Amino acid sequence: MKAIVVTDEAAGTAGMTLTERPEPSAAINDVIVEIHASGYVPTEVTWPSTWTDRAGRDRTPSIPGHELAGVVTALGYGTTGLSVGQRVFGLADWHRDGTLAEYVAMEARNLAPLPGDVDFTVGASLPISGLTAWQGLFQHGRLQSGQSVLVHGAAGAVGSMVAQLANEFGGYVISTGRAADRQAALDFGAQEFVDLDNDSLKDIGGVDLVFDVIGGDIQQQSATLVRPGGILVTIVGPPEARPADGLAIDFVVEADRTQLTEIVQRVRDGRLKTNLGTIATLDDAVAAFNPTERTKGKTIIRVRP
Repeated sequence: MKAIVVTDEAAGTAGMTLTERPEPSAAINDVIVEIHASGYVPTEVTWPSTWTDRAGRDRTPSIPGHELAGVVTALGYGTTGLSVGQRVFGLADWHRDGTLAEYVAMEARNLAPLPGDVDFTVGASLPISGLTAWQGLFQHGRLQSGQSVLVHGAAGAVGSMVAQLANEFGGYVISTGRAADRQAALDFGAQEFVDLDNDSLKDIGGVDLVFDVIGGDIQQQSATLVRPGGILVTIVGPPEARPADGLAIDFVVEADRTQLTEIVQRVRDGRLKTNLGTIATLDDAVAAFNPTERTKGKTIIRVRP
């Protein structure tokens, strides 16, 4: 099968190559999915799981990508809950070969049914962004209706999902980004927008929940805004800053079939808009992941027409 592989950690995305790899086989509780569309997170080349297995052994050449939408073609021994021919989408295992390929082997529990009226391209854009937003807001951030939520990177793939879900569940959303992101952030549900290049975060006053996708100085400033009992949630690693009288929580997103089903239902009924950017073929994937200018939205690789 055709697949994108990485072999050199120092080369980053520039080290990606399109090559031929053996088709995967299904282990116990696995399924084989014929991939129609795949998502990719630019920071994957910095994740240890891209380069080593759970025992710390080198696993290169590895296939990156963990988001997918496609069709089940085979079931491993003992696999239940899915059937051959079923449309699915989900989040592939971190330490195994991923989804920038024509086929992937993965645990069935990491997949959810993809309704027939949802395009594969849309399905592949949902798992990491949607689950990160859902888990950060509700499991870790404990969002309650009426609370104020500061959402960084609100025009990005994750931030746009956070803003929409927070808005739906009664949060007052204050989004941040560059000046050019203002209208997109408002379209994704923000009640206020802060231009990080020209506005001061301090001017917004206190907030109940911060959703941080940036870290560094922005995280430091944001921590000072958290009200007593509030929470700073971050996805960029262990928190460098903590609220004076609140919690700071970092987490790694996990696959969850029930949450995926909730997310895709919202897409179907118009409550949740995806933030699609570049859509490229597998043949053009390396170029798509090494753009010459800033890209907006989620880059999706359409593996099959």
